Amino acid sequence: MEPIKITSFSERDAGGNPAGVVIAEVLPAPEEMQRIAADLGFSETAFAAPRSGGWTVRYFAPVGEVAFCGHATIALGAALGAQYGAGRFDLSLQNGKISVEAEKRGDRWHAALQSPETWSRPLDDDLRYALLDAFALSDGDLDPALAPRLAFAGVQHAVLTLKERSRLAQMSYPFNAMRDLMAAHDLVTVNLLHIESPRLFISRNAFASGGVIEDPATGAAAAALGGMLVDLDWDGLGRGGSFDVRQGEDMGMPSALRVDVTGTPGASVRVSGAVRWMDEA
Repeated sequence: MEPIKITSFSERDAGGNPAGVVIAEVLPAPEEMQRIAADLGFSETAFAAPRSGGWTVRYFAPVGEVAFCGHATIALGAALGAQYGAGRFDLSLQNGKISVEAEKRGDRWHAALQSPETWSRPLDDDLRYALLDAFALSDGDLDPALAPRLAFAGVQHAVLTLKERSRLAQMSYPFNAMRDLMAAHDLVTVNLLHIESPRLFISRNAFASGGVIEDPATGAAAAALGGMLVDLDWDGLGRGGSFDVRQGEDMGMPSALRVDVTGTPGASVRVSGAVRWMDEA
């Protein structure tokens, strides 16, 4: 059972976030899926098997199962498109149903996921201070234009926005302490942002909860950010629209994510990007 290796949200012929994809007639046992994900070592691997009208999907990080993963969904969509033709694929997750669409543009596959429903709320003060301490930041480093929040799109993310791009570039944290803090608060990532312009965000995502220091591109966090910005009517997104997230630049893995929102609070969010098979030259 050889996983397909795909980078999602890749920019040109580089960057993106590697994901494993396993498409099988029947899903392997959970312990086997965990073993495959751990051996592969990517932040997530998606496992899919056909079911009536769609696909059953589960996601595993190297250290455990994840309820939803955006970049692995994008990779899965492209893999399904390559095998079965461009179009929409309905996915049944453990906690709900989503979809992914795949299309080929020239010689490249692109995919767009439709996220679970979203919500956001202000970040609890105790958690904010704990995160600031872990990242060696202070309230003075935060951009008051976008206050700290907890955002959800299938899984939870803490969102901290930094005034200075240089502080984002310096991101570091004590891994074990962060992993424990994230587990205690049911966080999948901590999304550190810098506002490049009202419709362009630079992002770094700490992912100690999944056993890796940082994700180069995080579709689930981008979807949660989209729902959050609608809740806040950021730059008129309460009426719908799109924005872009650039991620992975400080890792040398530049990634580009496009986010489209309807403007309806709590609604699903569309996140799209290009993919690249990892055996391509």
